[in-house]
Amino acid sequence: MILPIVAYGDPVLKKEAEEITNEFPDLHKLIKDMYETMYHASGVGLAAPQIGKSIRMFVVDGSPFAEKDEEDEEDTPDPKAVGIENFKKVFINPIIEEESGEEWGFQEGCLSIPKIREEVFRKEKIQVSYYDENWDFHEEAFEGYAARIIQHEYDHIDGILFTDHLSPLKRRLLTKRLQNISKGEVKVDYKMKFPIVKKGR
Repeated sequence: MILPIVAYGDPVLKKEAEEITNEFPDLHKLIKDMYETMYHASGVGLAAPQIGKSIRMFVVDGSPFAEKDEEDEEDTPDPKAVGIENFKKVFINPIIEEESGEEWGFQEGCLSIPKIREEVFRKEKIQVSYYDENWDFHEEAFEGYAARIIQHEYDHIDGILFTDHLSPLKRRLLTKRLQNISKGEVKVDYKMKFPIVKKGR
């Protein structure tokens, strides 16, 4: 089932999410719905707070980065995209244990903040511990685009948005556009839930 994605301005996006147990109700259905919602919105990651659930879980599928890399650079593949075509995972109660390497910039967007993309700097390598959908425990290292996707979604479960990484000046310049998103004054091709909707809409 495709779920509405919560828009910028909703308090759930600024709240630190709670860990869950393996007895969380209908977990597999929720994961399936999150993937369906993410694919419908052409995203590469979706965190539970983005569908209004304040729990520490997100789903990812980095294959669109691999497809883009094939189109853009047939002769010289982007090293940051290595392995991204098989990067489809569920992260439950994740912990980023370590971030390392150089910081690199990339134009990030967010399904909860449509039509806005800005350069965000993040470390190139991370070490993460997490549970998968079968409650198997993993501790893995990721780098490049995979690390960035995880860092972006991990921010969501900590109540942080990519716009929080921008300079105060850049955030001020975006104020009006962000307010418009909160009011639903933005055209998107997927279902959204806006925190401020005028009567009669």
